[in-house]
Amino acid sequence: MGAPLDIVVIGLSLRSAWGNGHATTYRALLDALEARGDRVRFLERDAPWYAQNQDAASELPGQLAIYSDLEELQDRHAAEVASADLVIVGSYVPQGIEVGRWAQRTARGIVAFYDIDTPVTLSALAQSRCAYLDADVITGYDVYLSFSGGPALETLQRHGAQMAVPLYCSADPNRYFPEERNADFDLGYMGTYSDDRQPVLERLLLRPAREWSEGAFVVAGPQYPESIQWPANVERIEHLAPSEHRGFYNRQRFTLNVTRADMVAMGFSPSVRLFEAAACGTPIVSDAWTGLDDLFAPEKEILIARSGAQVAHWLQRIPEPMRRRIGHAARARFLAEHTPAHRAQSLHSYFERAAARRSRAATAHVTHNRSTHHEHAYVPSNDRP
Repeated sequence: MGAPLDIVVIGLSLRSAWGNGHATTYRALLDALEARGDRVRFLERDAPWYAQNQDAASELPGQLAIYSDLEELQDRHAAEVASADLVIVGSYVPQGIEVGRWAQRTARGIVAFYDIDTPVTLSALAQSRCAYLDADVITGYDVYLSFSGGPALETLQRHGAQMAVPLYCSADPNRYFPEERNADFDLGYMGTYSDDRQPVLERLLLRPAREWSEGAFVVAGPQYPESIQWPANVERIEHLAPSEHRGFYNRQRFTLNVTRADMVAMGFSPSVRLFEAAACGTPIVSDAWTGLDDLFAPEKEILIARSGAQVAHWLQRIPEPMRRRIGHAARARFLAEHTPAHRAQSLHSYFERAAARRSRAATAHVTHNRSTHHEHAYVPSNDRP
């Protein structure tokens, strides 16, 4: 284990998980970093929708500071950014391009970008409309921490990333674990509404619900249009605070994972919900995408659905012992490879690689300057006047 680090994170939100998965991702990572002895400060831009939907303060690791605008960030937090061993700027931070440039100018330590939205970012960059990142800022980061692995890392390097590496999300095993509860629902889903996920939710949950009226289903998450026709056997929950997530998973016989279209196209882009459910030992039914089988073994640790008929068959036909085995196997895989402690160890390894890379570059620069100086200073005797 490396020496403890002083870390400053400038992220979208730590205090509120309303309508975003950033908060729970940051909380799990910060908890694990603090368990290693790291000192973490989280800087969050004030926003009314997060201020009005704050989670319990007891759920927040690290030291949280709220700033009102870019000027206040620069005035109040320059010293701690300058002195930190590692500064991390997250995706979707308001005025992210300006924040990134300031962090790169100010920090003396390693500066990293943590992209919790890599497929969305790459799509926006391709259209020159990314609000929090541009080509110049990308090249200024020492490390590019990506929510997507696989081919996305090569694409990021083509965009100028110096060191593109995967840092997947996770879930805190102290908060997410199996509980003996009544299975109130045969299948549930948790996620904020999005246009691209809705057709998959329709195919893999709403259609089976309509065709199996005896089944019990649930969908939790905000921003669903009033125009959606929910079957009578689908319960709707507008929002669940993170403190309620564990209970939600443990009340389901199966839980559904639905992935954003950009993430499906990119592959190797697991969502935080995948790891939360696995940590709870709840059997997961997921849509299909490249790289999923690198995380969990199909049919042994996860069920990959390509049709509503498949889902309906599993819900009604899988024997109870087999259902439990799938959930237990997913939890075992999570504990062996995907905990926040694993992610914190990866982050430390990336920090050490970036620091060594910077040290080598500095040494090469000094050596080159010395060589150039001597080259110009030396004048052969036969050329002297």
